[in-house]
Amino acid sequence: MKAKRSLLALVIALGVILFGGSLAVLATIGTAVAQAAGPAPGVAAAIDPAALQWAMLSAALAVAASSLAAGYAVARVASAGVGAVTEKPELMGRILVFVGLAEGIAIYGLIIAILILNRVA
Repeated sequence: MKAKRSLLALVIALGVILFGGSLAVLATIGTAVAQAAGPAPGVAAAIDPAALQWAMLSAALAVAASSLAAGYAVARVASAGVGAVTEKPELMGRILVFVGLAEGIAIYGLIIAILILNRVA
């Protein structure tokens, strides 16, 4: 049980480090794009750098949160599914549907991130 908790703590720590690094990279890219983007032909003003940074942060949070939630859901559903399939092998198709639904959470977050970024550009 103690090894399981330490492994969970390690995974959470790595996730936080990777998430922080990705936010820093996205903020840097957003600032560079906003500074390099001059007014396009037919457009009155350039993209506001602050709005672009908030949009990048919001998109990153949407993808990160939905991916973490999907990973947690798949872990729970799949572990319960394996236990159910060992007792009743004919439940395999139903379990795969539930695992697919849990994976869909990450796709929803990606769609929201795309919608956020399309709103700014």
